Amino acid sequence: MGASMSTPSSTVKAEAIAVPPQGCPMHQQPPLLTAPPPSECPMHQAQPVRVSPPLECPMHQAQSVPVSPPSECPMHQASSGPAHQERAYEFVKGASDIDPTNMMPPPNQSPAPDQPFPLSVQREESKIPRHGSDNKWVYPSEQMFWNAMLRKGWRWREDDLAQEDMGNIIKIHNRNNEQAWEEILKWEALHAQECPCGPMLKRFGGKAKEFSPRARFRHWMGYELPFDRHDWIVDRCGQEVRYIIDYYDGEINKENYQFSILDVRPAFDSLGAVWDRMKVAWWRWSS
Repeated sequence: MGASMSTPSSTVKAEAIAVPPQGCPMHQQPPLLTAPPPSECPMHQAQPVRVSPPLECPMHQAQSVPVSPPSECPMHQASSGPAHQERAYEFVKGASDIDPTNMMPPPNQSPAPDQPFPLSVQREESKIPRHGSDNKWVYPSEQMFWNAMLRKGWRWREDDLAQEDMGNIIKIHNRNNEQAWEEILKWEALHAQECPCGPMLKRFGGKAKEFSPRARFRHWMGYELPFDRHDWIVDRCGQEVRYIIDYYDGEINKENYQFSILDVRPAFDSLGAVWDRMKVAWWRWSS
């Protein structure tokens, strides 16, 4: 009996200290969680990195900072001043159709009703620099001059002008203006140092029925009244100077179409103009 009881106990003791087989799932060590979780696991996904939205996205674009437009942009350029040729067609219905730079309506190149013959619409560029522009002033065409005379009450049936006469009238008109500018440049030569860039014509207007005090005084002395008068506003490097131009009848020069005798002088609008006229009067009297 003793031998039979000792054998099982020793067997049990040996079994208690035996190492379990590796395949036994009950005695395996829990795996160490050193591997990264699967990418499909939403609880262990990495936090998304904030990135800037694409430039093409209009909802995330940065607010544009207002900057000055480039100087080449014609819609943002500074006012060109008396550039009535470019502004002629900017007048809209309901607004004033008088251009303040020359006190004239927009250019009209259309033939007038009952016009007896066609007229040229070609325009000639003058030598007079325009303020606020790199261009020169442009003279009216024969058609524009014809329409302007009609607006002033002239009628063709009264004077019976021929077609070639309008060409001569335009040449005389243009020469009168060139001559007036040449006289203004003589006055402006007194200020060549303060305005080395030279003067520019800013605007002008006709005042045929408003005789200047000088013209009235000459008329009281027995001279004829001028047939026309213009006031030209000249820009002298930022300073406006008004010139009065009286037009008197003269003999026409068939070579250069010079017709009028001009009396050009700065108006008594400032002490500088008074001083200029006093100096020139002294020079003429003492020469």
